[in-house]
Amino acid sequence: MKFKDIFKNKSNMTTENTEIDNEMDDVTLDNNVNEEQVVADELSVEEQLTQDLAKEKDKYLRLFAEFENYKRRTSKERLELYKTANQEVLLAMLPVLDDFDRAMVEMLKSDDELLLKGVELIHEKLRNTLVSKGLEQVEVKAGDAFDADFAEAITQIPAPSAKMKGKIVDVLEKGYKLGDKIIRFPKVVIGQ
Repeated sequence: MKFKDIFKNKSNMTTENTEIDNEMDDVTLDNNVNEEQVVADELSVEEQLTQDLAKEKDKYLRLFAEFENYKRRTSKERLELYKTANQEVLLAMLPVLDDFDRAMVEMLKSDDELLLKGVELIHEKLRNTLVSKGLEQVEVKAGDAFDADFAEAITQIPAPSAKMKGKIVDVLEKGYKLGDKIIRFPKVVIGQ
């Protein structure tokens, strides 16, 4: 073979090799792109799952917090209901207690010590029973400054002295509260 033929053959082979190398590079590049796309798809799936997990975790935390608030609110309402469940019964008993207080004042005028002692025992028992159920007397007395949040003014009269103006002159009916809630306001007369 001649040099030209060898060079020509070699040149053809080199060209063929270059073409084959280019084709292989294209196939490798396509494979790499496909692999990167698969990896990107996998990352996208992983990211999607991570986002879904975060959303579900957020929903769970919100639901848990809402349930805790519900439990706290219902237990508070139950306690308030328990504290004020006797309110109607106690309100019905207040006129009886008032009558008993008036009877005690009249009984003190009596000379019969045994009768007085017996009625005092019954009066104390009734009062203690009502107190054990949460009833408390609203402390208002003559000479106190009038506060509309804690007493109900029935009427105004001319003040007996200058220092009694705007103050309570007389308490006509006692007031009572159940826990922190006033169930009957004291009825008072104030000086004008």
